[in-house]
Amino acid sequence: MTQDINSINMLVRREIESLIAAPIIRAFSEKFGKEETEITVRDVIQGLSHESGKMLAAFCGGNSLNDLKKGLPLFSQGGALEFEILNTDDTEIRLNITRCRYAEMYKNNGLAEFGYLLSCNRDYALIKGFNPDITFTRKQTIMEGADYCDFCFSVKKDKE
Repeated sequence: MTQDINSINMLVRREIESLIAAPIIRAFSEKFGKEETEITVRDVIQGLSHESGKMLAAFCGGNSLNDLKKGLPLFSQGGALEFEILNTDDTEIRLNITRCRYAEMYKNNGLAEFGYLLSCNRDYALIKGFNPDITFTRKQTIMEGADYCDFCFSVKKDKE
């Protein structure tokens, strides 16, 4: 019996991916250089994430800021993320990620050095794939040692 990959929560999927990807990244870094390897990995992951953003828009039934708001619970499935919404209106969603089990998982597996590259690196491209008119900003992440991640999704309000 086969299982649909989408039925496996994202945290488990990222753990499986990281346990395979990290040794490959290390080996390629030794053979071809760390900088070039990380650039290539970053580009591949961002490409995959851009496509995931398009799929998220299809799943949410649209790509507006309001549709994104409806899709936010998907990111916390399986307790992967805990967040508090600071602001949500017609032009902005602002939230703080207060717990990131992705960061905990990478650390627990001895892979903290790969956490940003394999997970946080996805965020900007995901939003561009979801809707290129939504601006995503973030100044800090738990993965990089901050107490919380500060996410802001915004759109320019049309001039009337």
